Amino acid sequence: MTVTYSRRVADAGLGTFFHLLLRWKGSIYKLLYRELIIFTLLYYFFSVVYRFVLNDDQKRLFEKLSIYCDRYAELIPVSFVLGFYVTLVVSRWWGQFENVPWPDRLAALVGGHVRGADETSRLTRRTLMRYANLSGVLIYRSVSTAVYKRFPTMEHLVQAGLMTSEELRHLEDLPSPHNKFWVPCMWFVSLALRARTEGRINNDVALTALLTELNSLRAKCMKLYGYDWISLPLVYTQVATVAVYSFFLACLIGRQFLDPTQGYPGHEMDFYLPIFTLLQFFFYVGWLKVAEQLINPFGEDDDDFETNWLVDRNLQVSLLSVDEMYDSLPLVERDMYWNESEPQPPYTTASAEHRKPSFMGSALDISVPKEEMEFQSNLEQIKENEEANYSTPLLGGLGRLLGVHSPNFPRSSRVSLLRRRPGAPLSRFPLYLHTEAPLTQGQARQEGDPDYAFSTTPLYERPGFYSCPQTPIHCIPPAVPRPRPARRAQNDLDRSCSSLAPPTVGSQMLPPDTPNHIPPPGNEVVTHMVGPTLSKVLLPYFTVTKFQTPLV
Repeated sequence: MTVTYSRRVADAGLGTFFHLLLRWKGSIYKLLYRELIIFTLLYYFFSVVYRFVLNDDQKRLFEKLSIYCDRYAELIPVSFVLGFYVTLVVSRWWGQFENVPWPDRLAALVGGHVRGADETSRLTRRTLMRYANLSGVLIYRSVSTAVYKRFPTMEHLVQAGLMTSEELRHLEDLPSPHNKFWVPCMWFVSLALRARTEGRINNDVALTALLTELNSLRAKCMKLYGYDWISLPLVYTQVATVAVYSFFLACLIGRQFLDPTQGYPGHEMDFYLPIFTLLQFFFYVGWLKVAEQLINPFGEDDDDFETNWLVDRNLQVSLLSVDEMYDSLPLVERDMYWNESEPQPPYTTASAEHRKPSFMGSALDISVPKEEMEFQSNLEQIKENEEANYSTPLLGGLGRLLGVHSPNFPRSSRVSLLRRRPGAPLSRFPLYLHTEAPLTQGQARQEGDPDYAFSTTPLYERPGFYSCPQTPIHCIPPAVPRPRPARRAQNDLDRSCSSLAPPTVGSQMLPPDTPNHIPPPGNEVVTHMVGPTLSKVLLPYFTVTKFQTPLV
């Protein structure tokens, strides 16, 4: 039976684990005491022979042999080999437990989707779950010695009520030399399809859910079968076992206490009990015995899985879920927190100390000075601070690392000129894009202002911030030089002007497409002007902007 001590170690207090050292069942003492007694007897046998049987010349030869064994026994990598071996064994052991088939989810789906209160529906539900449990029992008989001893033949399964005589006949008549644990799963599929045809399963979605869960149960059975078939490589098990036992065979002679009068290094004192050698044997051989016990958890060791209990529990729970629990529901009534938005279940006196406030986040405990809580309405000041931080990478990067704030640089007069001054046109394009547009009275007064002259200069011609015309910081792309068209004859001008007239239907004039009575240029016009690459960037601006001058 599996040894459980979870309640003993629920609270880590003084002496919690020392109480576990006194337990016998499932302990390392129970596993190791035979090997430890044999090793101790052999050690004292060589010690008695060395002290009382051998003569002086033979003693000198035995002493040289002992020093030789002690020197070269440490070359055996016992810790390295055992560490990897036990790690693989423990991971394999837990993987086998995770693949133990539990039919609880399948029972819930069968009880919810196979409807009907008549005897046929009840028989269908119980038979479906019996097939699922029978598949698990068949796989347990194949991998567990405890279950096989309980059901040594298939007739025992019939006598136990896990299958009928007719089902046994069908199972034995199948011409297959392989393990037939999957056959009850196929019976489950056939019975579920019959229930769907008879209308006991309402829809195909419910049938799909049943078959999906059945396949998951069957996959776990198949994994258990695979774990039993494919063991850890025998070579690795042999290497670990030979390394441990050969090391301690060498210790039987190499760890003997030699005559102190001979002056051998490390043999200045003579003891009769090799305490640390016995502890080393206890640890290393105990480590190996743990791996031997966990490598197959379906045996009859103290910490092996309780497969017979699993058979009993799964059958009882699954049949109870689909039969007596079918459509069984207590009276639905209001709970005691019906009108409370924040229910607070009471605490007992013993559990009152465990009541804790809700965790809201570690950052909520930060204190911020009141003067730093104000929102900054001047976005340009924020941008200037960012530019100042990027312009001083040493202070920006190293300062953030050391916690030093960057200095506040004075505002540049050129950045302020990028804003629209009072009286400037409201068009999205700067003034330098409308060279033909007439100047207003406010603009004429600002012609002598150097700041205004700087703002009306194209971005790529301004000194200072901008080094190339391809990457302006303004949201409007720079102006593209346009070729001036050749002067045309009067007849061509009349025809072109007539083509720009608004279309008419009969004697009524249709409304213009844009407020300026000029449609935006097409893709081919922009591409012809600036090229195919730049046209992809400029086209959105041309299509949404109200042009004051026609494009040619």
